[in-house]
Amino acid sequence: MLYLDNSATTQVHSDVYNEMLPYLSQEYGNPSSKYYSLAINSKKAIEQSRQHVANLVNSKKMEVVFTSGASESNNTVLKGVTEYYSEKGKHIITTKTEHKAILDVCSYLEKKRFNITYLDVDSYGRVDPEDIRKNITSETILVSVIWGNNELGSLNDIRSISTICEERGVLFHSDATQVAGKLKINFDEISGLSFLSLSAHKLHGPKGIGALIVRSDEYGKLTPFTPLIHGGGQENDLRSGTHSVHNIVGFGKAAEIASNNLKENIISLEKLEEKLIALLTTKFKNNISFNSDNNNKIPGIVNVRFHGLNNEILLKKLSPLIAASTGSACSSTNPSYVLLAIGLSLNEVRESVRFSFSPYTQLKDLDIFQDL
Repeated sequence: MLYLDNSATTQVHSDVYNEMLPYLSQEYGNPSSKYYSLAINSKKAIEQSRQHVANLVNSKKMEVVFTSGASESNNTVLKGVTEYYSEKGKHIITTKTEHKAILDVCSYLEKKRFNITYLDVDSYGRVDPEDIRKNITSETILVSVIWGNNELGSLNDIRSISTICEERGVLFHSDATQVAGKLKINFDEISGLSFLSLSAHKLHGPKGIGALIVRSDEYGKLTPFTPLIHGGGQENDLRSGTHSVHNIVGFGKAAEIASNNLKENIISLEKLEEKLIALLTTKFKNNISFNSDNNNKIPGIVNVRFHGLNNEILLKKLSPLIAASTGSACSSTNPSYVLLAIGLSLNEVRESVRFSFSPYTQLKDLDIFQDL
């Protein structure tokens, strides 16, 4: 089967798998212990992995807080910031096309009497930074905007948004789950970006591990928020719980591989995308249209509408040969709210399919589309 659902999850890289194995067998020490080699070795492995993740997004090592994944990172920011800064204000700005791990938390916070502004997006799913500027008030404590959309691949103007937030003294969070390992991220340079969410399993690492990058000031103090999980004080008192060493090591290795191969990976993903678009256009001619923009997007995500074909029926017919999806795996039973938000009708949404590549997808494997 040709796997083209890499925005949902990716296969664990063989080098990542091999790097993890010792920490599932002989290197089983708890890194919070101090006085023997098993614990010390685990602690060293965690810190080395922390550096690899920092290198991936060009942050400081101390700014990397390990979590169970991007959903936890997103929950941590929204719940932690709103609790910590609630006396300052109770207003949050986000968009209608965020991941469910943002939108569902916002819905929860509305029940806690927080005011949430959900901004519209353009026909490719991008928010206008000026709309953010116009909606910031004295009550605004947080802006949360996805860096790259998981269904369309569209990129938001994170630099412009960060500048606006910094000028207005508002914290800014972005979910970069789909961007990390596919485009260059420079957290250190984007000074108005307070928090960044990451997930290992979207870049050929293991499931169940992610990170929250937290901005530090010139004195090395991290941006404060109330922790989501209290307990043993791990992760600089920001995320308690015994470290999942093997998963952290896997994340670190995946980040190292992605960093070292970033340029080659981008080229590979762009070539795959170009070939698929050409094959589909030749095969279906005017019977398809592309929901994804060709410019300013994450390489390797193609969202296409097959006119007159139901996407679920199409995917079931393709499934012996090709694995793809109708959209986000987190809400796959419902019509895509992302596509509805960019102006597609319900029927058009039900004709749309997302194909998403890995840098390790082979160009020649796409020839299967010629025989559809």
